[in-house]
Amino acid sequence: MIKAGFIGFGRMGITHFSMLNTHPKVKIMAVCDQSSTMLKVLNKYVDVKCYKNYKKMLDEIKLDCVLISTPGDSHAEIIMSCIRKGIHVFVEKPFTMTSSEGREIVDEIAEKPIVNQVGYVNRFNEVFMEVKRLIDDGIIGKVVNFSGEMHGATVLKDSKSSWRGKKSAGGGCLFEFASHCIDLVIYLFDKPDTAAGSIMQSIYSSEVEDLVSASFLYKNGCSGSIFVNWSDETYRKPTNIIKILGTHGKIIADKHAFKIYLKEKDTRHGFDQGWNTRYITDFGKPARFYLRGNEFTNQLDCFIDCIDKGEQSNIASFAEALKTDIIMDAITQDAARNLPREGRLTGNADTQDKASFWKRITKRKD
Repeated sequence: MIKAGFIGFGRMGITHFSMLNTHPKVKIMAVCDQSSTMLKVLNKYVDVKCYKNYKKMLDEIKLDCVLISTPGDSHAEIIMSCIRKGIHVFVEKPFTMTSSEGREIVDEIAEKPIVNQVGYVNRFNEVFMEVKRLIDDGIIGKVVNFSGEMHGATVLKDSKSSWRGKKSAGGGCLFEFASHCIDLVIYLFDKPDTAAGSIMQSIYSSEVEDLVSASFLYKNGCSGSIFVNWSDETYRKPTNIIKILGTHGKIIADKHAFKIYLKEKDTRHGFDQGWNTRYITDFGKPARFYLRGNEFTNQLDCFIDCIDKGEQSNIASFAEALKTDIIMDAITQDAARNLPREGRLTGNADTQDKASFWKRITKRKD
């Protein structure tokens, strides 16, 4: 049995626990969280050891893997502690707060037989996986332009009392929402060479951004854009949309279906000339345990399979997630350059600079 521990037991920690608690090859040994109420409930109803200090948990319990679902500012420290004990690591996004932290971890893990994965769940959604396969097969020809969008109603008032409203803790639309959108772009088209025209804008929040937009440029001539808003009450739950224009056609996809337009009929893939629609139910497979979507179970099963088979890398590895960290740094610095001079961010885009940068943005006069 693969012995698992959890660090952070909020919404995502509970979600991951529910899925792995039904896995035939996993035994959950311990949970670490700061909430005394949550630990009391676990102690009463669940047969696991409970801790408030993750270092004590790692010292006392022999674990094969750890799942980290804490705010982003704690990720780098906890990941390093697990690596030094030879423990396989799954961490929720964002990977780290800065690309320099991410590079340090990727370098540290390079020569170690440790399975590593970041919770960029879109990579395990069967619609987006099928879209990637079609793009790689060249069905729409050369990709010349794309747009990625993500919308949701996560923040509809100032959430400064929560970690989501504090940039230094990993809050803000860029880390929490746009990271998913950026990672999906990287999964489908690889990392852009340049981020330009970036905007980080407040709608309700006083210390973080609620809206992020940027243009991406590639040396091969492809271009694209992202638009992400976590303060849109017209969406009941988070929604990802990707639109891709190629020389032979176009694809529009979300997590549930895709539409593809082809200039000519494609018998190899079973598409007619013009518009074709495919739903996830047409090609998706039932998940081992369904909660919130097949992709949530699929990503954890991938993590456990890699441990079980001794395969270190997967499609959502730390090295892949570092690409998203690099682009988030680039967007932050580009957005600062696009401000009037008195609001600009100078120097490296580290956590302290990002926090002071956003304070200057929200306090500047129009």
